[in-house]
Amino acid sequence: MSAPSHTEGTTKTDETPRVDVSERGAKTESGEPQVLDRRLFVQLLVFDCPGTGSTAEIIEVVARELRDRQVRAVLYEDVNAPRSIGVVSFDEDPSVFVRKVRPALNAAGPLVQRPEFTMLGRTYSQGYEQDLSFWLLDRPRNVMENAEWPWAVWYPLRRTGTFAKLEPREQAAILREHAVIGRAYGQQDLAHDVRLACHGLDAHDNEFVIGLIGRELHPLSHVVQSMRKTRQTSEFIAQMGPFFVGYAVARTKPL
Repeated sequence: MSAPSHTEGTTKTDETPRVDVSERGAKTESGEPQVLDRRLFVQLLVFDCPGTGSTAEIIEVVARELRDRQVRAVLYEDVNAPRSIGVVSFDEDPSVFVRKVRPALNAAGPLVQRPEFTMLGRTYSQGYEQDLSFWLLDRPRNVMENAEWPWAVWYPLRRTGTFAKLEPREQAAILREHAVIGRAYGQQDLAHDVRLACHGLDAHDNEFVIGLIGRELHPLSHVVQSMRKTRQTSEFIAQMGPFFVGYAVARTKPL
């Protein structure tokens, strides 16, 4: 005899809720909702460079391979490791990391990956963006590709489960405190951020990846220090780092 259905004996079945994965911003001036099912995926890969050739020569080869495959990327010299480089690539289509970035790096010669610095995330909305497409797609690219902002600090983080249980109004107040500090650094051209969600994409179960980018290194360190005083960081951050500190020396764009 077959096992009874879980709906047997019931007079009404519950409807499966509809899942909407779109990003949402603030309403337009006419009151229309902003809804967009597009986002930018960003990946950081860090490598040690064996052999005797200079890292500058290796970066030139990597950049050529990426450029030939029409990949948008920024290449960094690793400040904390003299034989290490970082590659940040980004696209709306995450398969680009497999179809184009992977073969480009394999063709560039011997590179030894440092997996502890691998970061992968996606841009996301918070619901109040006035120009949703700009914040999800254009602004992150503009920040990463700005030749006047060569310094970068990339790191992952994870909040405690306690934060998720807070009431939405309390969460908003905590995030607003964080945002006010970040906006002040951005308005003075001291530090500009790239915020990425990495739920289910990170090997260590981190939830977010942050990129801090600017003209000088000191303000990027300073903003991290300033954020330590906020309620979010002091009470609800379970883990931050590792921190990759890089200086951009090459950029690639599709022709």
